[in-house]
Amino acid sequence: MRSRSEPPVETVNFHLWQPCNMRCAFCFGVFKDVRREVLPAGHLSQTGATEVVLLLARAGFEKITFAGGEPLLCPWLPDLVRIAKQAGMVTNVVTNGALLDTEFLDDTAGSLDWITLSVDSVNQTVLRNIGRTLAGNPMHERQYRSLSRMVKTAGVHLKINTVVNRANLQEDLSSFILDVQPQRWKILQALPIRGQNDRRIGTMAITAEEFHRYVQRHHHVTRVGIAMVSEDNEAMSGTYAMLDPAGRFVDNVDGTYRYTDSVLDCGVEKAIGQVRVSRQRFLARGGRYDW
Repeated sequence: MRSRSEPPVETVNFHLWQPCNMRCAFCFGVFKDVRREVLPAGHLSQTGATEVVLLLARAGFEKITFAGGEPLLCPWLPDLVRIAKQAGMVTNVVTNGALLDTEFLDDTAGSLDWITLSVDSVNQTVLRNIGRTLAGNPMHERQYRSLSRMVKTAGVHLKINTVVNRANLQEDLSSFILDVQPQRWKILQALPIRGQNDRRIGTMAITAEEFHRYVQRHHHVTRVGIAMVSEDNEAMSGTYAMLDPAGRFVDNVDGTYRYTDSVLDCGVEKAIGQVRVSRQRFLARGGRYDW
């Protein structure tokens, strides 16, 4: 039972960096509105981002996920990871992998607990259709396999995120997943968010039934101990504590983003009180696990 002074959930996602080096059609973390209306650079200063991390730790969050955009574009990300770890939080970075290298893993050694690698497909044609390319070039399956091995060799837990959409709906990722053996594989249904991806997601969207068929088709990977977690659109609504690049909590319950005051201005407790986050549904989607 969480006390009134604690946040409703133990984990928080900080989308600290709006810029991205890829253009995935289904991306719901574009935050162009934030850059246009609030934060012209698309991110806080290093000092501001550091203060956000410390405020989140003091508020009682146990685990922080750094996301974007693409967080590895942030030159002071290693510093934030170290600060978060020193403040007592479990640390995670979500990345498309294009900039992930041994230098980053060395810089964050002992402070980085998880890397979440976004792998929607290992088929280059599918990746092009999605828009998951770097300067028009998709990554190759062998790169994803190499990155996965590199992460595990560094002693960092590996998580794979896969967003299921019209382009990759029929693909079978079993062989890849069984080869790289992530500790956790999260499968998500492409989520439409007005003002973020509604102009692009169009033909990429799939039904809940199609999504669950994809999940069932891959369920056999759990037999070797891989923790597979699936989240359809309903499970993703109102179950995350999520901050935008300006340090504001984000509410997605109404199918669009509604922003709170910045935690830098009013503190975490007041800001998170302005969003709807269901602890019961957070637990139901597997948000609390042995991290």
